Amino acid sequence: MKASVAILSSDQWQRLRDIRLRALKSNPEAFGPKYEEELAHDETTWRKRFIKEDYLLASINQIDVGMLYIEVLKGDHGATCWIGGCWTDPSYRGQGVMKALFSFIDENCESKGWQRQGLGVWTHNLEAIKTYEALGFLVAGSKMPSTNYPGQYFQHMVRDCC
Repeated sequence: MKASVAILSSDQWQRLRDIRLRALKSNPEAFGPKYEEELAHDETTWRKRFIKEDYLLASINQIDVGMLYIEVLKGDHGATCWIGGCWTDPSYRGQGVMKALFSFIDENCESKGWQRQGLGVWTHNLEAIKTYEALGFLVAGSKMPSTNYPGQYFQHMVRDCC
């Protein structure tokens, strides 16, 4: 079954919290923030995130199975927006969840200012890099050391749509 995608409103902060915590628990190595840090946030903190970021949620059969956020900004490598927090529930990987999220971005890129997307990915996360390349992302710049995780590196990638 195909994933449906929607932009969450701040009134849906609990859905965001729930899937974000699932992601951090399931794949802590894929994210900068830690589960315990995010778990400690109150409703006000979760709602404030919606001020500068759009949160996309992918659902299959009314189960939230994938997410990402987009912030419109002048970013590195000419990006008009920055994408973060990409995650698909392991039980739904390979079912087109990320493709559905990025198809939604493509359909709305002009009206939302999402024409050139940038993101950062851990260089050791080869599965994510492969997924992003399949979605049209290209490596941009050279790998950079993490300030929060000594010995780890991340890589910028960019993609154009519209």
